[in-house]
Amino acid sequence: MPSTLEPIDLRILEALQKDGRLTNQALSSEVGLSTSPCWRRVRQLEETAVIQGYTATLDRRQIGLGVLAFIRVKIDSHSEAEAEEFSRDVLKLSEVVACYSIAGDADFLLQVVAADLDSYADFAMAVVRRLPRIKEMQTTFVLKEIKPFKGFPLDVGQR
Repeated sequence: MPSTLEPIDLRILEALQKDGRLTNQALSSEVGLSTSPCWRRVRQLEETAVIQGYTATLDRRQIGLGVLAFIRVKIDSHSEAEAEEFSRDVLKLSEVVACYSIAGDADFLLQVVAADLDSYADFAMAVVRRLPRIKEMQTTFVLKEIKPFKGFPLDVGQR
């Protein structure tokens, strides 16, 4: 953990990851701090970009996104310029909900959602496959989400 985060900061972050809609009063009560110092600490965490925003967590299936897939992509060249250009292209694709530059036998890992398999196939073949510089792509479909992302563990490295 960065030395700037104190135990009270970690308690605040854990509480806000569980419920980002907590009022300052409820948050201060939960973490055992009076309201003014709690508010100041939250503002400091926001200003230093430890807290980068507040969002609602949606059930993708409830909003019509029945397919979740990961696409491993290899690009033609490993030049920095080509990797940056690929990254810029991917940022424009709303179906790609996350993208990572990775080490190993592929260059990028894309997390993709689609309404159904036909929609996914259309997107993969008509959009992703046609991006310039793609050498190879491989899709892995999620059959069941065992542990979807719900927030970062704040106790890692503390054990």
